[in-house]
Formats: sequence, C-alpha cells, structure tokens
Amino acid sequence: MLILSQTLKCLAGRKLWQKSYAITCRGKNLATSCSANEITDLHPLKGIKVLDLTRIVAGPYCTMILADFGAEVYKIERPYVGGDESRKWGPPFLEKSKDATYFMASNRNKKSVCIDLKKGKNVIYDLAQKCDILVENYVPGKLNELHLGYDQLKKIAPQLIYCSLTGYGSQGPYAKRPGYDVIAASMGGLLHITGERNGPPSKVGVAVTDVATGLYAHGAILAALLQRQRTGRGQKIDVNLFSTQVSMLINVAANYLNAGLDAQRWGTAHSSIVPYQSFKTQDGYLTLGTGSDKQFQELCELLEIKHLAEDPKFKTNKDRVENRKEIVELLANILCQKSSTEWMKLFAAASFPVGPVNSIREVFEDEHIKAIGLVKTLPHQTDGEIKVVGPPVVFSESKNDARTAPPVLGQHTYEVLADVLGYTKEQIVGLRNKKIIE
Repeated sequence: MLILSQTLKCLAGRKLWQKSYAITCRGKNLATSCSANEITDLHPLKGIKVLDLTRIVAGPYCTMILADFGAEVYKIERPYVGGDESRKWGPPFLEKSKDATYFMASNRNKKSVCIDLKKGKNVIYDLAQKCDILVENYVPGKLNELHLGYDQLKKIAPQLIYCSLTGYGSQGPYAKRPGYDVIAASMGGLLHITGERNGPPSKVGVAVTDVATGLYAHGAILAALLQRQRTGRGQKIDVNLFSTQVSMLINVAANYLNAGLDAQRWGTAHSSIVPYQSFKTQDGYLTLGTGSDKQFQELCELLEIKHLAEDPKFKTNKDRVENRKEIVELLANILCQKSSTEWMKLFAAASFPVGPVNSIREVFEDEHIKAIGLVKTLPHQTDGEIKVVGPPVVFSESKNDARTAPPVLGQHTYEVLADVLGYTKEQIVGLRNKKIIE
C-alpha cells in the first residue's frame, strides 16, 4: 500500500479520485468502487483473466459477457487520446466524467488500463502471460505490425485463446477492409429485407450485427476454454461481421439456397405466416401472429368474426398467405377501433403471440421488466450512479451479474500494473514519464 501511495504522489497532474481509488484497491478494501473484486466461486469464469484490446461495440459486448460470468477483464485503452472511441459517441454524456452514455452499454465489470500499444508492447507481453484470453478487433495485420499478433504472442503465451473480431475475416478479398455494423448489414442482406414493402432499405434500430458477432465470439471463446482443458493449448479464433450477418439470414438464406427464392422487404409482416405483423390501434400499434390454423380460429373468435376462420380463402395458413392483402385489411379495420391496452386485455389469455409496440419509455416502465429486475443501478466512480440493462441469462447454480459500472478512463492502470504484474514504483513512474501509460 505504501509503495503505490508513494508512486501516485510522484505522478504529477493525476486527478485526486484516481489516486484515492488506486490506494484503496491496493489495500484490498472492497468498497463499492472496488467491487470488481466481488467475484465468488459461483461465477463460472472466476479466475479467468481477459486481455481486452477491443473498442466500439462487438468486441466490448463479447468481453462484457465474459466479465458478467466472473472473468477479470483488463480493458486496454489508448492513453492521451481519450481511450475507446465510444466514450465520445454522444450526446448524451455523463455530467462529470463526460463519457458518452453509449459507452455504458457494453463495458460494465471491466478494469480500464491505459497503455500505448506501439510503445508498450512489453507491458502487453507481461499481461498476456498472466491472461487466459485475448480479444481484439483491429483490421487484420495491424497488430502483427505492432508485434502483438497471434503468431507472435503464442510464442510467449501458448496458453492464450486469441480471438479476433474483424469486418470480413483474415482471408478473402475483403480481409483488409475495416468492419462496420451497417456495412455488414448492407452487404450481408439485412438491409435488403428490412423496411416497408415498397419503401427503401432500412437499418435495424440497434447494431444487431455487432451484438450477434460479440455473442458468437463469446461462445467460441468458452468452447476454446473447454478444449484447452483437454489439450493444454490455446488457439486463435476468427469471428467477423460479414459472416455473422449472412448466418443470421436463417430461413431467408435457406429459401434462396434450396428453392432459389430471393427475399423482399415485408415491413413487420412475415413472408410465410399470415397474419403475423403489426396493426395500428387507436393509440399506437399492436403486433400479433397466428402460427397455426387453430390460433387463427381463436383470434377470429375473440374478434367475433368466427365466419372468417371457415372462409375457404382464409381457412389454412397457405390460403391466408395467398390472400394476404384481403385478410390483413379486414383485421386492420377492426384493430384500429380500440386502444392497444384494450386489445391486450381482450387477448390476455390468448395462446397466440401478441404484444404492443412499446416506446423505449414504455419498455422500461413495463411491469414484467420491473418485476424481474433486469435494470441494475451501479455506483459510478465520478457520477454517483448509472443504470444498465443487466444480463438476460439466469443460472440456477451460478452467478451472472452486473457488479461494477463501466470504468472511467485509466481508472485501474496503476492497480493492474502493481497488483497483477508486480511492477515497482520506479517502473510505473518510468512508464508514465515515457507516456507509455496514463
């Protein structure tokens, strides 16, 4: 504790909150600001260490899931230039730290460590030898230039599971292109099938390709950890946005590959099931679907139009698909006569899927979301507290939780160098004087 305290006094210009935080953590005081240490045997990834060289969305989302499972994640950020770019993706911003709320979405449960990759590769080497997993999302070849590629790191850290998230993978004519969610969604067909039937292509409201890529990556990493238990060796994993997006086409891809059927935009409707879409109500929209003829009969009974269920034009789903326009117009004329709340009361016990199209405010005011406690409030180093959407997965015998707020930039640099790597005060001061760390 004394060594780090002296070190921090030597680091002129550092903010008081960073000094006090590092001293407290050095002393193993599990206060709220240090609650990243509150990992128990119930966390599946307790003891696993992750070297996180990612930024923006896909990579950070992946490492956040690993952190939720109990892994200790060292988020390596660029010093003196603001760290992860998404810290500046606003407004809105947090009042004191000035971090964008965008950054809050994918970075809880992590430790921020500011290291210049160009000048600090030896520090990364030391961390790699301590870690089980490295995740990065640089353009292929960039980390090789910095001597931080897989072939270079596996020589000094053969246990390392090295996961690369890229735009197009490490091979193929697009390999060197940078990756962006909306471009992968464009080239991978998602924009082509999203939007109103006669309208232009439309992007999804959130970066679903990024999120799906992060999910693929985290699953692959867990599989590689299991394999390492048998072989004792790490390996390289390649995950990319473009392949992920094409894999997400599911039935649309199957229809084309096996029946030559190209897809089209359907708005909220379904190409193979009718009715299965959103309908305007008096005060908003309601989405409902009937996946079977029995469910369609039930819908007709509730709407007091039982005769339509026996009409040869609508009796089977095949009939309804062929006569889509007519049945949709009939239902639309009925559903617009009441509010979404009134319809939900009528459909409360229905077996078919139905739900209102909620605004974001309505999502977080929903009684079910409140009842399951999905939103978590976490103490923040400078802004008091923040709220995050917690993990959606619940274990019966394990913990998977949001423990600490996303870190402020460089919040844990000194803690990690001192506690994890055992660097002396002279080493830490020297690295800062050379602007290798911040």
